[in-house]
Amino acid sequence: MPSIAEIRAEAMRLCARFEQAGAMQVDCPVLQPAETLLDLYGEDIRARAYVTRDPSRGEMMLRPDFTVPVVERHMSEGADPARYTYAGEVFRRQEDHPDRASEYMQVGYEVFDRANPAASDAEVFALMLEVLSPLGLRAATGDIGLLIAMVSGLRVSEDRKTALLRHIWRPARFTSLVKRFAGLTPAPATRSALLKVPDAFAEAGVQIGLRSKAEVAARIEALKADAAQPPMSREEVDLITAVLGVSETCPHALEQLKDIAVDMPSISPALEQFEARCAALDQAGVDLQSLAFEASYGRTSMEYYDGFVFGFYAPDRADLPPIATGGRYDALTRRLGQGREIPAVGGVVRPDLILALRGAT
Repeated sequence: MPSIAEIRAEAMRLCARFEQAGAMQVDCPVLQPAETLLDLYGEDIRARAYVTRDPSRGEMMLRPDFTVPVVERHMSEGADPARYTYAGEVFRRQEDHPDRASEYMQVGYEVFDRANPAASDAEVFALMLEVLSPLGLRAATGDIGLLIAMVSGLRVSEDRKTALLRHIWRPARFTSLVKRFAGLTPAPATRSALLKVPDAFAEAGVQIGLRSKAEVAARIEALKADAAQPPMSREEVDLITAVLGVSETCPHALEQLKDIAVDMPSISPALEQFEARCAALDQAGVDLQSLAFEASYGRTSMEYYDGFVFGFYAPDRADLPPIATGGRYDALTRRLGQGREIPAVGGVVRPDLILALRGAT
């Protein structure tokens, strides 16, 4: 394994290359306010981050990544356009992969630019491809914006759309909801029993939960309203399956998705962006004929991505996490900018994994 000094030296080499590309180097505190991350991701983030409590600042988290604090910094004081680079440790719990490091160095490159989002996507991807090219990695790409457009165009209630959008990043739960909304699987037995009771509070004991009686009653009414909804059509279930099943090189994936868009026109604007990105990638020198696109890719990454997503993997090292990942997060700038928004895309790379692979070649 490379030493800490070697990892830091490689991180500085990467930062220097990103600075050559026009980025300004920035730093962010290791301790981040937990409230911001909890607002973004809900309580699920606790399973992935290290949480502590400060007597004066309240709940804090060891920095799980740099993107959120970099966005906060840019939205409060950054110029437009702007490019940033950074290097530092991030901390993530690895309960599903106990053999992986929970503290590691991350080097990033972030672009905030309104002029041409497709060109910015290509810029970030091509730069990552350049610094990683000697390693012979496999690149994967996807588009969360395509999936958001797919769900937004479904002929189901707004509540059901909201539920599906919330679970795009939880594939098993998403599939379960699609099946239930289509009537292919029954609702949980406990829920069905609850909805049949005329007065759910008639035999209730002492209230011990955090929710008030009014909140519980409102939730029951929402469940009743959902149960009364007509099922999602089988045609739409098949279209969802078709979209999620697209896995091809970028040009062929685009053609497949255009065919699907004939019956699912809501994805057409996302496909226009996909096509513009392909053109920008081609202009940046990326070989589209060998670049993989997987419509389901990126659904287990950070939930702030809402457009282009990518990752680089060592093909013969399934034990390793991605060497680099990234994507577009326009909506995150809107949430952290209190309504102000700027198109933004970035990527991060692991210098320790670069050194490990370089030493093995």
